[in-house]
Amino acid sequence: MVVTAGGTREPIDVVRFVGNRSSGKMGNALAAACLEAGARVALVTAAAPPPVHPRLTVTGVETAEEMRRAVWAELASADVLLMAAAVADYRPREAATRKLKKSSEGLTLDLVPTVDILASLRDHPRRGRVLVVGFAAETDDPLRNATAKLRDKGLDLIVLNDVSAPGVGMGADDNAVTVIDRDGVVLVVERMPKLEVARRIASAVSERLGARG
Repeated sequence: MVVTAGGTREPIDVVRFVGNRSSGKMGNALAAACLEAGARVALVTAAAPPPVHPRLTVTGVETAEEMRRAVWAELASADVLLMAAAVADYRPREAATRKLKKSSEGLTLDLVPTVDILASLRDHPRRGRVLVVGFAAETDDPLRNATAKLRDKGLDLIVLNDVSAPGVGMGADDNAVTVIDRDGVVLVVERMPKLEVARRIASAVSERLGARG
């Protein structure tokens, strides 16, 4: 099983980056829940990893492209991908090799889209053998947007997190999610600690995996 965590960092120069507020807590909780269930977990993370575990391997990454390469490599021997990482949507077209000095004139960044890891998996040779679970952090019309993401990226399941709700945004200790498949809502998890949420997601994924045979 492959789990991704944290928010990627796309370099502006050698000290600055474009990123987001993701703490990696949800991804780490998912890794812990899957380990509890007896799985072997490959964690690809842009955040601080969880404690060492005999069935856990950790690959640290920073950028979206580094995460894509690591995920592709790990899927060679995995049957599930839980894509909980908050991958940056944009990166500077060019990163400076030295620290950019502050000036009174301001700074304009030329941003370009990062690699779409989930969409790229359509070309992975093992895509048909892997249950792919995406995550959607939404604020506006969350159910509609998450469902569109599931369909557009060819996912098996998507976990919706309405980050506009109090107490369950990025970096929070609690979460509340809705798990969706192509037929609609599968599971609603009310606000609770992220490890408890992760256990319910892991159970839903296990049931779906068992149904696939």
